[in-house]
Amino acid sequence: MAQPAEDFGDALTRPFWDAAARHELLIQRCEACGRHQFYPRAFCRFCHANGVAWVKASGRGVVYSLTRIWHSDDPAQPAPYVNALVELDEGPRLFTTLLAGAERIGQQVRVTWRERADAPPLPVFEAAEDP
Repeated sequence: MAQPAEDFGDALTRPFWDAAARHELLIQRCEACGRHQFYPRAFCRFCHANGVAWVKASGRGVVYSLTRIWHSDDPAQPAPYVNALVELDEGPRLFTTLLAGAERIGQQVRVTWRERADAPPLPVFEAAEDP
């Protein structure tokens, strides 16, 4: 059985994991300058304001960079697989795993979720259909 999201992470990251349990991708948005950021911080990385709020991301982006992993020590993630930086439509880049068909720099992608038995689901990305 999956570990409850409320038992995962810390006070700063818990909103992210709670949303992941609902298959929602949250990122932070600065209440002062309006820019988005990821990974979670207690302040805005751009203007250093203290007011950051969690907002729902579109879940869409583009593959910015990638690398193929040929060896894995994790039976839940057998090799080969592709890790990537995905630049979200909102601006931040997220380190993630790509599913087959999304393995090209510049590829438009959308979020989906990889279930885990011992933790909340992880956001992974698949090729997006043309709008």
